[in-house]
Amino acid sequence: MILPRKQLSVNESFFGFGGFLLQQLSVPATVDDLWEYYKDSYANKKYAVKFSFDQFIMALDYLFIIGAIKRNERGLLCYEAAQSEGE
Repeated sequence: MILPRKQLSVNESFFGFGGFLLQQLSVPATVDDLWEYYKDSYANKKYAVKFSFDQFIMALDYLFIIGAIKRNERGLLCYEAAQSEGE
């Protein structure tokens, strides 16, 4: 489920879902804000795959493990590369 394969599209994988979430993290956000963004995107058909909150958290875990996101000094999630560029 992490990576796409023959039976699993990119959008259905944590890899693809994580990329979608990273687009929103160019500006630091709370987990709640990011979840609301995803739910609105799904409701407005901007993201076609439905994920549960547990799967959303697993996607965030995946992004954290690979070093793509981190928490800033205020406890908000931010895109690691965007944070490093500003330093």
